[in-house]
Amino acid sequence: MIKSALQWAKPYWRPLFWVALTGSYIAAVLPQEIAPTLGPLSDKWTHFLAFAVLTVLLRLAYRIGSWQTVALLALYGVFIEISQYFTPNRCAEVLDVVADLIGVAIGLLLYFMLQRDTDEMC
Repeated sequence: MIKSALQWAKPYWRPLFWVALTGSYIAAVLPQEIAPTLGPLSDKWTHFLAFAVLTVLLRLAYRIGSWQTVALLALYGVFIEISQYFTPNRCAEVLDVVADLIGVAIGLLLYFMLQRDTDEMC
């Protein structure tokens, strides 16, 4: 079932990745008072969740290795923090990049578990 769902959704992975990437950037650079929140979750949890989702979508959408994924999303995390430095009522924080990298690591684990489950079904 997982394998058929992944196959069915294959044409949508790239657009979903780009929508998620664009949405995460817009949310990150909006001034704090109008930026969307995920309920009571802290800023670090939001970074963690966003980067876990971006990691899984990136790996599903493109044939890219783990280290390339880490490098690209780490650069993206740093880019967000540089952008926030210039955004009113936002500040750049190194711990946000740490939360991003933890999200990437968990996203890679989720991706590998998903791939393992689909391989075992063959």
